[in-house]
Amino acid sequence: MNILGISAFYHDSAACLVQDGKIIAAAQEERFTRKKHDHNFPKHSAEFCMEYAGITINEIDYVAFYDKPFLKFERLLETYLAYAPVGIQSFIKAMPLWIKQKLWMKELIKEELGFEGKVLFPEHHESHAASAFFPSPFQDAAIITMDGVGEWTTSGYGIGENNKITLLADIKFPHSIGLLYSAFTYYTGFKVNSGEYKVMGLAPYGEPKYVDVILNELMDLKEDGSFKLNMKYFNFAAGLTMTNGKFNKLFGGPPRKPESKLTQKDMDLARSVQDVTEEVMLRMARHVKKVTGKNNLSLAGGVALNCVGNGKILREKIFDDIWIQPAAGDAGGALGAALFVWYQYLNNKREAEGETDSQSGSYLGPDYSANGAVKEFIESNKIPHTYLHYSEIPDRVADLINEENVIGWFQGRMEFGPRALGARSIIGDARSPKMQSKMNIKIKFRESFRPFAPSVLEERISDYFEIDRPSPYMLLVADVKKERRKEMTDEQKKYFGIEKLNVARSDIPAVTHIDYSARIQSVDKKTNQLYHSLIKRFDEKYGCGVIVNTSFNVRGEPIVCRPEEAYKCFMRTGMDFLVMGNYLLDKKEQKPLKEDIDWRKEYALD
Repeated sequence: MNILGISAFYHDSAACLVQDGKIIAAAQEERFTRKKHDHNFPKHSAEFCMEYAGITINEIDYVAFYDKPFLKFERLLETYLAYAPVGIQSFIKAMPLWIKQKLWMKELIKEELGFEGKVLFPEHHESHAASAFFPSPFQDAAIITMDGVGEWTTSGYGIGENNKITLLADIKFPHSIGLLYSAFTYYTGFKVNSGEYKVMGLAPYGEPKYVDVILNELMDLKEDGSFKLNMKYFNFAAGLTMTNGKFNKLFGGPPRKPESKLTQKDMDLARSVQDVTEEVMLRMARHVKKVTGKNNLSLAGGVALNCVGNGKILREKIFDDIWIQPAAGDAGGALGAALFVWYQYLNNKREAEGETDSQSGSYLGPDYSANGAVKEFIESNKIPHTYLHYSEIPDRVADLINEENVIGWFQGRMEFGPRALGARSIIGDARSPKMQSKMNIKIKFRESFRPFAPSVLEERISDYFEIDRPSPYMLLVADVKKERRKEMTDEQKKYFGIEKLNVARSDIPAVTHIDYSARIQSVDKKTNQLYHSLIKRFDEKYGCGVIVNTSFNVRGEPIVCRPEEAYKCFMRTGMDFLVMGNYLLDKKEQKPLKEDIDWRKEYALD
């Protein structure tokens, strides 16, 4: 039984193939088209999924689309009528695409794929809930979904038991924690639907000065985590922007111009909306625990990528354990829709592992080493290299990391979801105080305040961080262990904002954020043996079971997918080495690229 899940037409389009209940392959369209957050129909992703499984479209039994277009259209119409005549521009802009394309989704899917079978449409938050619960290690659990908006729902909760999910309550548009966060993303000068994690990274530099303003003016938050937004301050329901003049007046001026200098006010705004979001998440979690009585919690939806909030839920011990879908945003809706059909629609039996999830480390994308594409690329382009047997890679790369080199790491199946997890990663020495700024400015060409994540041996996670369980998907934030921290001097404690950045805060300073926190990825030898072996060797030789891990891309581009993209990214940045399959490439031995780009100009920093 082959079920193809599809998410498309908002942002982060993706496809996923589920075969007899097993997740076989999944990928975001952006990785193939090279358009970040590509929203178009995921033709390339669907082709990859079928090719990987060795099947054709004729062998697909069902296609599942991740939401109900008619319900979404109803919301657009009703919202327009509620605000008319305000919002006519937004309405006119949206309508042609709906009338021409989105209302005929079944026909469109069949035409794009050449599919003649049955197309099913779970609701958006059913797809999120299915992606949160069905791959989780839990046989039964509470479920919370939080995002910008699906059809009408913006947050919801329910329960998952065996092979069924039941949604119990929701909050409806325009009242949305995701859209509140996006409003502050917009106001602080970042891009909506992609810059939210920058706001989260900026928050520790600020003070929560605006929390009371948000809670008194912008929203009415109840004890159970439900809330209403005061829509007089927002423009997203009817306009083309997130906020309006009243919002500007409330916070003392217009939105920050993108790429302009960040001020202390921007940092304080980021901190304030982050604190409020965490409070909403905690209240919701407590309420859901009380109502459902479940011991475990599954999370999905774009807000579930807020790993700081997830870490708080875990630390408060509201639930015994939590599991978060690695592709928590809309991309994961494709996976959820396919699993929804297998379990809920077709009523197939489900037996959870108990210990491990069924997402295979989220390594669900293409593997260019296995099919010989890396070898073909290296040889046909006559690229200077050293060939290493797989058993030699950990030792050699451990030495290179110890010498403070920055290394592109391109191995195995590409990750599904927004995080690089040791398949398409850039890695370095977590002990180096210079590594964070070197990687941000010379490699990623991005804002200097952005923190990097640690990859840590799963068996040593508690030696470095205040956490007692694995965090395989970089979706939990925890503090660095007290004994590893470095106390700040009285002078350093007076620093404000970005001044705080250059103070080494622990013996792994490159992955310690300014509030002593880290967004952790634990590495398990069962799901990524080579990456685990590398970190283990680094630990054995140099006494550190942690390395820096950031995604293999430059600012503004999707994570690399194919060997040629990895090579170009390596050549156009300050990376020192590239390890691609069995091939080790030294920058000093390479010829310059012909069609080179001045990335520094392309991505001018603050």
